[in-house]
Amino acid sequence: MSETVLVTGGSGFLGSWCVAELLERGDEVRTTVRNLAREPEVREMAAKQVDRGDSLTVLEADLGADEGWTEAVAGCDYVLHVASPFPPKQPQDADELIVPARDGALRVIRAALDAGVKRVVLTSSVAAIRNTGKPATGPRTEADWSDASNTKLTPYTRSKTIAEQAAWDLVRERDAADRLAVINPGAILGPVLSKDISYSLEVVERMLKGMPGVPRLGFSWVDVRDVAAMQIAAMDSPQAGGERFIATNEFGWMSDIAAILREELGPEAAKVPTRTVPNLVVRAMALFDPGLRGVVGGLGHREDYSSEKARDRLGWQPRPLKETVVDCARSFFREGVVEPPA
Repeated sequence: MSETVLVTGGSGFLGSWCVAELLERGDEVRTTVRNLAREPEVREMAAKQVDRGDSLTVLEADLGADEGWTEAVAGCDYVLHVASPFPPKQPQDADELIVPARDGALRVIRAALDAGVKRVVLTSSVAAIRNTGKPATGPRTEADWSDASNTKLTPYTRSKTIAEQAAWDLVRERDAADRLAVINPGAILGPVLSKDISYSLEVVERMLKGMPGVPRLGFSWVDVRDVAAMQIAAMDSPQAGGERFIATNEFGWMSDIAAILREELGPEAAKVPTRTVPNLVVRAMALFDPGLRGVVGGLGHREDYSSEKARDRLGWQPRPLKETVVDCARSFFREGVVEPPA
């Protein structure tokens, strides 16, 4: 029997894949956008994966306002709350990110609980896990929490932590913790369904377009399709209620991503850099490039996470990093994000 599922932010990278995966398995899907002018784009992205447009409803609702959310969740069995601010550069005022992330999550969850939704799956981030203020003695787990009171952390990190903590506080106050599950993804890569790409994908885009070298930055990567699969598994599984789940696969330095591109794409990766830029140079560049300022603190630093909980309880099996990177690059060529070298 099909379910009715609301996905917030269906025009986004992860949201669009959640919509497509739910349609493919036969569910009735609703999704929200801030402006209905994006409805044709949302439908086009879904149609690239599955021809079930009659089972997709696109609604207008903004995380910054109350209007529209009661109607969006009415009659839904589940809600995947994916939409959240992810800026290309960190704002000077942290509240520019914290307030919409926290208040938006609370709007969606309140409306969902009031409507009798069976479960809300909230997309958080490993950013809400890694910055505990204490040295790691092993891979970070779901028991770890970032210290949101530390104003030295980036506004993005604080916003994800505060929003998730507020969500847990709300469901506990409502005696409904088992109706919430949280997914904490690492750095998301994978194939795109449109030209409108998210910030996390700029790593591959910049490499393919050519850059002098790559900084010594590394991340725990995960495929967007695998995150969507975990969202749906957490929605379905009785064991997921009241739990957080880390969604990370392999750790890789940016130089590792560059090597995969060169080895697998051959001439199409002709512009991918072969050298690593010294940390000192990257820090100097960050003075003039706002996009770099939020990452310089991670230069040369490795953070590992355990996804064993998701593998054990949800049967989650992520695909190899090489497949993710190659599929991401080829989708850039297909969608016109990057022109392949002549």
